[in-house]
Amino acid sequence: MNSLSILETHHDPIELICDELAEKGYSILSGLFPTDVLNSLVDNLSQIDDSAFKTAAIGRQQDQQVIETIRSDKICWLDNNMSFAQPYFDWAEQLRLAVNRYFYLGLFDYETMFAYYGPGAFYKKHLDAFKGRSNRKLTAILYLNKEWQKGDGGELLMYQHQEIDPFARVEPRFGTMVIFFSEQFPHEVLQSYKDRYSLTGWFRINEGVPLV
Repeated sequence: MNSLSILETHHDPIELICDELAEKGYSILSGLFPTDVLNSLVDNLSQIDDSAFKTAAIGRQQDQQVIETIRSDKICWLDNNMSFAQPYFDWAEQLRLAVNRYFYLGLFDYETMFAYYGPGAFYKKHLDAFKGRSNRKLTAILYLNKEWQKGDGGELLMYQHQEIDPFARVEPRFGTMVIFFSEQFPHEVLQSYKDRYSLTGWFRINEGVPLV
């Protein structure tokens, strides 16, 4: 599935995102951030020391465990005080406020990580949240891979809950963004054949708020 260049087709990108979330539960787009913002993210994130990364786990809190036959990427959580990422955090805050106005979700913050898939890495089909069992409500993925070519692997496949075949196949090209309701769409990352980078984050509700 090709991404939609929102800068060419819509005067208010965040309004478009909300409209698409209301219509189909997800939005796939490109052209959201200027090239200089994307380059700054790549340049600064690439300088993070390897020791800051850890092998990604599955599960939550005390139930977390590393199972590399299911997931083999490495992650580094971002700090909201990282000045180079401020344009991205500012955008995330604008989207949070807009989604709250549109859907009354009560999203209260945004957590995000820098995800690295080395050659051979993948993440098998999974959900980011299970209804009533997680405070993650909206997933946002920004791809940061320059000169990505067909055959490089690492595509994101998105599924409807009961479907075997994916309805969307997203190449992780530079500046492409995918946003979707976390409880609604199982998805997977196919094996990557070159270094693959993304910012992956979740808009959350307060864990003290009862889930229904």
